[in-house]
Amino acid sequence: MKAPPFDYHRPASLDEALGLLAGQPDARILAGGQSLVPMLNMRLAAPATLIDINRVDGLDRIEEGADRVTLGAMVRQRALEASPVVRRRLPLLAEAVAQIGHPVTRNRGTVGGSLCHLDPAAEIPAAALALDARLVAASARGTRRLAMEEFALGMMTTGLEPDEMLVAVELAAWPEGHGAGFAEFARRPGDFAMASAAALVALDGAGRVDAVRLVLGAVAATPLRVTEAEAMLMGRTPDTTLIAEAAALAGPCVTLEDPQAPLWYRARLATAMAKRALTAAVGRADRKRVAA
Repeated sequence: MKAPPFDYHRPASLDEALGLLAGQPDARILAGGQSLVPMLNMRLAAPATLIDINRVDGLDRIEEGADRVTLGAMVRQRALEASPVVRRRLPLLAEAVAQIGHPVTRNRGTVGGSLCHLDPAAEIPAAALALDARLVAASARGTRRLAMEEFALGMMTTGLEPDEMLVAVELAAWPEGHGAGFAEFARRPGDFAMASAAALVALDGAGRVDAVRLVLGAVAATPLRVTEAEAMLMGRTPDTTLIAEAAALAGPCVTLEDPQAPLWYRARLATAMAKRALTAAVGRADRKRVAA
């Protein structure tokens, strides 16, 4: 199929892009196009205007700070895989991005595009929630920051106003001794995940859990933080029994079902992925603790 007709703009600056967005009541931002273009071709989206931001300078930077790493909205997914800063400071994100589609899609797909599309099965939104993301939205009116919980409102629905554009994502960088784990299940490599889990674990000197995050993807309309599992793990030594008990709390969180995965099956997948992600995160954190 072919896309419906639309007006096309390719601004050269952020101010120009924001001006266009403010003046067009039915406009969509085109970044990598790996999700939007297929939706246009299948007539699942029909905006009056496309604003292509591939020429806008300054949106593809990776900046390292003391406690956060800032990613421009146009950072390509392949750049995340290759970035030494991301691998060192945000290993969870590096591991999650490697699961996205195929290399050809990661070459074009962007951080901002994935977050704004907000597919329930997408890897980057789940990692962003685990990493306490702050999303920087800009418009002709100014700039504001949204926590990931405020940004992800529902199925493919964000907290951006019609005249706003995502320009950057600020992600919390955990201490160097933390462990990260990301696990997902799909029918074939590169397919949409049927369940995924992102885990972060920091241990104290005695091997007890000092900080933890567990987030599920592809099991609800938006990524879900499993706070009950986190509370169960805090302050305790995470052996295999405790990890399994915490992971079992993922199953009841599942609300999404479809013909390929009924609710009971997706709940079992969520539990299994949570256990894999937590086991990997704990193991990596423990090895770093012993080596320190």
